Amino acid sequence: MHISEGVLSAPVLFSGAAIAAAGTAVGLKSLDYDSIARAGMLSSAFFVASLIHVPIGLSSVHLILNGIVGLLLGWGAFPAILTALFLQFIFFQFGGITVLGVNTVIMAVPAIMCYYLFNKPVRSNSRFALPAAFACGFFSVFLGALIAAAALVFTEEKFFELAALLVAAHVPVMIVEGVVTMFCIGFLKKVQPELLSVRGI
Repeated sequence: MHISEGVLSAPVLFSGAAIAAAGTAVGLKSLDYDSIARAGMLSSAFFVASLIHVPIGLSSVHLILNGIVGLLLGWGAFPAILTALFLQFIFFQFGGITVLGVNTVIMAVPAIMCYYLFNKPVRSNSRFALPAAFACGFFSVFLGALIAAAALVFTEEKFFELAALLVAAHVPVMIVEGVVTMFCIGFLKKVQPELLSVRGI
């Protein structure tokens, strides 16, 4: 879901950079000593999962795992995702420096929203825990696609059809992401449920 350089307008780029900077500052403040290693592992998982791209117009589709990152890190998702996106640009030229802020917002804001929406039901021992995990994975991609589409539309109204295609193209990814998130959370709840206890702000 990376947006390439040279596509977005300056106001959208500046807005994305400002939101990403603010979110990263909050995220760094929320990370304590014990969660640094977890953030590093999740940033690595995000980095690897995002390497397989299927091009769609000016963007691309791939597994994201931002829902899991949000559930396990809370606001720490911002610096974890920013680091992974920066390394993807350095090593593989995915995205770019000027769009780093916008691409971080596209993936980190849904992660934070899903943390607040689904953290409590996922941590519970009720029968709704796994459906909530699926919903977390599904909506993390859906919300990211909507933010990416909004960035395109705010840049140029003629991008509306492309923005609609971007959201539609990610529907299969939303479903797969939901299933992957559900299985990962189910596994963690059995072997290390304390990982799901994340300190908010």
